[in-house]
Parts: sequence; C-alpha cells; structure tokens
Amino acid sequence: MLSILERLDPNSDRIDLLVDLVDQLRPRRPGDVAYARGQVRTLCQLLKGHPGQAWALRRYIVTLLETRRHTSLYSDVGILSNDGFFTELKKRIAYRVLPPALDELYLSDTLDRLLCRDDDHAWIRGVPNADWLALFDVIAAAAPPGGAPDDSPKRARNIMLRGLLDAIRTLSARVCALGLEPRLIHARRETEEVDSPFLMQNIEANAYLDAYARLLAGEIGEMEDARHLLVMLDQCEEVVGKIRRGALASGTTVALTYLLVALTQSIDRLRKLLFLVDVSGTLPAAPGVDLAKVTGESEGADLEASPRRRAAVALAHELAEAHNTKYEVRGLLRDNIDLLARNVTENASRTGEHYIAERRADLRGMFASAAGAGVVIGFMALVKILISYMHRAPLIEALLYSMNYAIGFMLVHVLHFTIATKQPAMTAARIAAALHESSHGGSRKQVDIDSMAALVNKVFRSQIVAVLGNLATVIPVAYLIAMGWYWVFGSHLVNVFKARHLIEDSHPWESLALLHAAIAGVWLFVSGLVSGYYDNKALYTRMGRRVEQLRWLRRLLGRERLALFGRYIEDNLGGLMGNMVFGILMGITATVGFLLGLPLDIRHVTFSSANAAIGFVGLEQNVDPETIGITFLGIALIGMVNLLVSFGLALWVALRARKIRFRHGFSLLRALGRRLRTAPLDFFVGPRDLETLAPDPVHQRGLK
Repeated sequence: MLSILERLDPNSDRIDLLVDLVDQLRPRRPGDVAYARGQVRTLCQLLKGHPGQAWALRRYIVTLLETRRHTSLYSDVGILSNDGFFTELKKRIAYRVLPPALDELYLSDTLDRLLCRDDDHAWIRGVPNADWLALFDVIAAAAPPGGAPDDSPKRARNIMLRGLLDAIRTLSARVCALGLEPRLIHARRETEEVDSPFLMQNIEANAYLDAYARLLAGEIGEMEDARHLLVMLDQCEEVVGKIRRGALASGTTVALTYLLVALTQSIDRLRKLLFLVDVSGTLPAAPGVDLAKVTGESEGADLEASPRRRAAVALAHELAEAHNTKYEVRGLLRDNIDLLARNVTENASRTGEHYIAERRADLRGMFASAAGAGVVIGFMALVKILISYMHRAPLIEALLYSMNYAIGFMLVHVLHFTIATKQPAMTAARIAAALHESSHGGSRKQVDIDSMAALVNKVFRSQIVAVLGNLATVIPVAYLIAMGWYWVFGSHLVNVFKARHLIEDSHPWESLALLHAAIAGVWLFVSGLVSGYYDNKALYTRMGRRVEQLRWLRRLLGRERLALFGRYIEDNLGGLMGNMVFGILMGITATVGFLLGLPLDIRHVTFSSANAAIGFVGLEQNVDPETIGITFLGIALIGMVNLLVSFGLALWVALRARKIRFRHGFSLLRALGRRLRTAPLDFFVGPRDLETLAPDPVHQRGLK
C-alpha cells in the first residue's frame, strides 16, 4: 500500500491509483472480513506514520470529487427509475449480459470501477464503522507539508453539500411527479379533492433550498429547519400506506406497485439527505436508521460520533450495497411482486371460503355440486375420445382438446358445480389467510392451533366429499355413455386396444400416471394463480363499469340486464379465466411432450375414472378383479397426487406472499388427532349445526 501512496499525484483526476488502493483492502473471499478489517487498520496506521502521504491522499480525493458530478449518486442509486417495471426488468437482464457504457464524469459511474465486484458491499459493511471513521479522520486531519495553508477540507465540504442539495431538489421534484401520476390518483381519488401533499412537499422543498442558498451566500444569518417539509413527507407516506391497504379491496397492478416502491424509496432517501444537510441540529433522523447501532456495533466503536457522522456512514453502506445490486433481478421482483402476489392469494382465499363446508347440510350441498360436475366431465371424456378419432395434425388436435377442456370447465363454473381438484389452490390460500389473521391478531403474534385445526378439518372433509361427489357420477355417467353408444351404433366407443390403453394409463407403477398426475397438479395450481390474478384485475379496472359502457351490448341486452351481466363478469372473471387457462394447459401438454420428445401428459382423477369406465365397457366388462383393484388404486393415487401437489404449491405461495412461517406442524397434527378421537363422526361428516366441538381447555391457548 505504501508504494501506491508514494505514486499519488495530489492534482491528478485519474482514478486508477484509488482503484489499486481499494484492491489492497478487498479480501479475496467476501466472507474474510478479518482480512479487510486488518487492511483498513494497516492503512490507517500507515497514514499516521506518513502524514505527507495522508495529505497527498486527501488532496487527491478532493480533486477527484471536484471533477465529478455528485447528484445522481444520491438521487438515483438505490432508487427505481421512472421507466416502469418491465422496462427496468428488461434493462437489468440486458445489462447483466452486456454492461452499459459508463461516463466517469459522474461519481455514480466512477463507483463501478472502485466497487467492481458484486459482493464488495459485504466486506465494506463487515469492517467496523469505527475503523472507517478512524481512517476518515486521519485523512481529513492531515496537515499539508511545510505548514502551507490548505483549503481542501472546505472545498470538499462545499462540493459534497452542493451535490446533496441538488439531489434533494431532484428527489422532491420526482416525488411530486410520481405522486401526481394518474395511476396513483386513480387508486386514491381523495388527493384530487384537497391540496396534494406531493405537490405541497415540492413547494416546501424549493422554499427550504432557496433559504439554504441565501444562507450560504451570507444574505441571512439563520434559516428555519426542514420540519415543515418532513410533515409533508409524512403525509405523502400516509397516502402511500392507504393505497397499499386499499389495494387488498380494490386490486392493484405491477405498474402501481412499482410506482409505490419508487415513491417510498425516494421519500426515504429525501429524509436521509435532509438530515445530513440540516444546520439546526434538531432535525430527527430518518425512520429505520438506528444511529446508535451504526457506530456502536463493535468493541472500541466511536460512541461519541455525531449523529450526522453516523447517518453518513449508514448512507455510504446503503449506496455501496445499492450500487452492487443495481442489476439484480431478484431484488426487483421481490420489491414489486409482493403486493400483487398478496392480492392474488387474497382473492383466492375469498374464493376458497366457498369451497369449505361448515355443517352436514353444507356437505350435502357440496356433494350435489360435485356430482353435477361429474356429469359434465363424463361428456367431456366422450368428446375427447371423439376428437382423437379425427386424427388431426398435432397442433390442431391440441387446440381441439384445449377447447373441449376449457369450455367444459367454464360450463362447470357457470352452473356453480364443483371440481374437487380445483379446491386445493383456493383452500390453501384460505388457510394462509387464517394463519395470517391468527398470527397478527394479538399483540404477541400467537397462533391459535385449535382454531387452525378446526379449519383444516373443515377443508379435509370438504375435499373428501367433493372427490366422492365427482366420482359418484363421473363413473356411472361414463359407463352409461359407453353402453348407450354401443346400443345406438352397434359398436363400442373404443376398440379393445384403446380400451386396454385407457385402463393401463391409470396403473400406478407400470405407467407414468403419478408423474402425469403431478403435472396436472401443477396446472391446477397455475390456474388458481390465474384466477386470483384476474379477480384482482377485475377489481382494479372496475370491470363491471367497463362492460356497462359497451353501447352495442346495451342495445342488445338493455340497461338493467347489462348491469347484471357486468356485475357477473366482475365477480366471476377470475373463475372463468382460471378454468379456461386450466383447460388450455390440460389440452396442450401431451402435444408439447410429443413435439419435444418428452413423456409429458396429464392425469386427472375424474378423467382417469371416466376413461377407466369407458375402457371397462370396451372390453365388454371382461376385466379380472386384480386389474380392477389396481385401476382403482391408481385412480386414488392420481387423485391424491393432484390434490397434494396443487395444495402444497398454493400453500407455499400464499405463505410467502404473506411472509408467514408456520412452525407448529406437530402441534397442529396433535390437535387434529384430538378432534378425531373426541368426535370421529363429526371429524368426517361435520357437526349438525354451526356449533363446533368445544376445544379442550387445557390446549386452548396460542403457541408462540
């Protein structure tokens, strides 16, 4: 390091030697913080022993700062651009492959050479802040050789201050522009009726900066602090918070979420910069910055460091990490998808409530609804077999299969029937919603295991009844269709080879039935997400009102019927789109597998049951008992895989969207066991009325 210091030219604006010096501090492994800490302390001692080199380094750094523009470092790094989510995503992906051209005239681009590794922020943060402050003090306090006058410290402060003030003006204007975006006003119309806090904060910011300029010019002796501006920023954050909370009821989009994230980041950075430039010394620190921890985190820390120095260190760490992660795709997705994912699962959980039977009467209704779906699916299985006899080109055949599935599933939805395997994606979201309400309902964030066990029990018996309802009709309907075909046309619907194939497709170990059932489970999960997404979209875009504005449809239906139709579309768009997408995915999977040369297909418990019944008739009911038993076992396993895969994926996504970690699985199983032992009949068929079993008072308490 001494050789690098000896080569320093105090008046040079080239950054090469500073890059070499940072390379000496950087450990080979990011986790080797001890090495970085030792190097920083070595450099500090070296500069103390060579005050001339310390002064040269200070003068060199001041020269670098004077020849570069600072504003973008404070106003852009770590803050989303105004390009929008998808443009930003595309840019980040492209820049990870081919980085953008840099201009070292800007301090933010100069950092790209200094912090050239994506993990540099890790070792910088690992070095105790007291060591960084000690190094800074040695450089700042270095006396020029021969005692000559040196105004470089004052010049450095003025340069930094001008950059910070320009960044404050830029950020304030950006907050104002973002706050007046039509998307945000659409989500919070009250901002049109009163003075917008986003506009008022910009007025306050400009007044504050103008007063600051007069103070620096010596025109005034003192100025007011930025408390009025902070009040306006508080009101801006309050509007953002209300929009986030209201989005759960009125829906949201990725674009709106991106806008809210950019606003939050800009307001947060604005607060931090205002604290750094404050001259009154009474301004509160930005929320979320623990100034006591910044320098008090290690033994020997500079506990006497001023709040402003601590805030500067915290901002430096933040800028270093933001610079290293500026092309990170995962962080962009994490920050912008969370609210949309929460809304999607929230809508799914509201749908899931309709799939949970409370009483025995509700279970009977569930069975009847599932039985109706079984009838429709029996005819869908017939249509699928007839399509296969057309021998169309693969893509045309996939289109026809998809239309059959999609129209059939949408018909099931319109008729208010229930397909059992569609339930898990919705009921899993409902369980996650109940966990979120339970874990955040009390001040100690406790989970009511007994209430959760009661909900899981309801979901379990509702699911079982729905499956039985589907099978109770799909098998006899498919059987009667096959027999009716024979009676009408004098030949079986399927020949012997096709019949054997239909039955063998459900064999649990001599075919890929369970793998194909898992694929169907994934598609069930995806259709649940699609359903939640379009429910959210229907709320956000006020789909009902949009439909009512169709003049040609108003002439066709009349105003009243059009209003009813619009409300129906708004309430059912998610269900219709989810069923349509599920049908398309079911129809194209086998064709995609054929085109790719992969053994891809789907197995759905209801269609496998219908196919087995049709195959049984095609073999003229000449099937040995062993084959019948294995076929029923395969159908049961297919149904179990369908349910477990879709339920597991949906529950995982719902828990992640709500940021929940459930660690009481064994306690939940024990609570379910107690319910089974106490009232086995109610466990499977439900209570006669809404009054459920009274929980055991010994166990009626929350678990942390």
